[in-house]
Amino acid sequence: MSFIPGPAERVPEPRPAVDYSAVKSVHLMCIGGSAMGNFAGMLQSRGLDVRGSDAGIFDPMRSNLERWGIPFEEGYKAENLSWNPDLVVVGNVIRRDNPEAAAMRAAGMAYTSFPEALGEWLLRDRTPVVVTGTHGKTTTTSLIAWLLEACNRSPGLLVGGVPTNLGRSFQAGTGDTFVIEGDEYDTAYYDKRPKFVHYHPHHTILTSVEFDHADIYPDFAAVSRAFRLLASLVHPDGLLCAWGGDTRVTDVLDACNARVLRYGLSDDNGELDAIATLDTLGPDGAHFDLHVHGEHIGRFHSPMSGMHNLRNATAALLTVLDLGVSVEDAAAALKSFKGIKKRQEVRGVVGGITVLDDYAHHPTAVELTIAGIRAAYPGQKLWALFEAESNTSRRKVFEQRYPPAFAEADEVIFCSPLRKAGDKLTDDQLLDVDAMVKVIEADGTPAHYLPDVADIVDLVAEKAQPGDVILGMSGRNFRGMHADLLARLEARFDADA
Repeated sequence: MSFIPGPAERVPEPRPAVDYSAVKSVHLMCIGGSAMGNFAGMLQSRGLDVRGSDAGIFDPMRSNLERWGIPFEEGYKAENLSWNPDLVVVGNVIRRDNPEAAAMRAAGMAYTSFPEALGEWLLRDRTPVVVTGTHGKTTTTSLIAWLLEACNRSPGLLVGGVPTNLGRSFQAGTGDTFVIEGDEYDTAYYDKRPKFVHYHPHHTILTSVEFDHADIYPDFAAVSRAFRLLASLVHPDGLLCAWGGDTRVTDVLDACNARVLRYGLSDDNGELDAIATLDTLGPDGAHFDLHVHGEHIGRFHSPMSGMHNLRNATAALLTVLDLGVSVEDAAAALKSFKGIKKRQEVRGVVGGITVLDDYAHHPTAVELTIAGIRAAYPGQKLWALFEAESNTSRRKVFEQRYPPAFAEADEVIFCSPLRKAGDKLTDDQLLDVDAMVKVIEADGTPAHYLPDVADIVDLVAEKAQPGDVILGMSGRNFRGMHADLLARLEARFDADA
């Protein structure tokens, strides 16, 4: 089937050719970001002269750059490029009219994007393991990296979270694999293709295909085209593990020229090549059996809660087993996995009240996360606190889908959608939180709209009781809510002592 032209297939704008082998000095725009900052450290370790700039550089990356001795400028200015680097790496948030972007073009400097530079410098001579999909990328990427690391394979890693076992989101590794989270967001202002097109996917996972990133994808058809493009890029000698329980995923698989393994759970719909059969699911995670093409592979224990995480674990196991890890070693490594920061992360327990932090912001992720917490904390009151902060979650696009996503919570609280610097969204384009609260309450679940996070902290700190579970979901830091709530709970219980 031929591709329908769309944003995923647009040809990037012409620019000066880059001879990566000749590059000795690099300037990174957006050096304060987690991925870009760590990339700067890795380039420096390769012997390159590295400098950078950002609108604001904060800890922990600020301290890291200072410790590594990498110079940086705060604020984007044309003179930041006066040292005439061989190459400029342009961050994803940089726009065409950025003063440094304008200066590099005017000077005819060689420039590239972060995904392209990463692909050329770190992935060309290794086996890229690329994890893609609307949901589950960070968890599955982190899990694969840990399974390989625990089995002495020393993989490279780039992931959007921090795996607890590894304590870092980026590592060079010395092995032949590099595990990377393949984002479908666009590459740069001059290259609107998904980031993953630059990662030379070999062993690849496709967890899900849903509409997201409403700021760059006009509709679901455009998202589907992007993942069809991904399927076509998988190396013919590689493997594409794809969730077989959703036709939105399986509809793009005919574009793949590599081996395809459709995975899922025993109660998933669809034709499956690899099936995880659940034995028990509870506070200690999931115990399950794995069959591939009808053959029993082994019994495993994943400490992660939730059926979605069982699918993630299945995809990770299939990938590392195909890369040569033994069943016994993979089972032991999976059992020892400690999770990822901001993915069902326990931020603290005060007075018998558990405060959790999670990245969920898409309606499907919210629903699955709440279900997973229910399984991990059966019979306990579950408060679901939510901040709409991403470019998609703040829009009306999911206004009808959010209320049912909170159905399993016992009490729901929203703050106001995040307003960002330079925000062009009008009030009538923003999520109507009041309307969502009314729908949730009509279905019988107490719900509140408290625009200020301080008011959310006041309410929960006063009403939460021992045994309650407080789940705060945000793609950012929820405006400091978790730390403030824990401090208030500590003060409350100290006063009661």
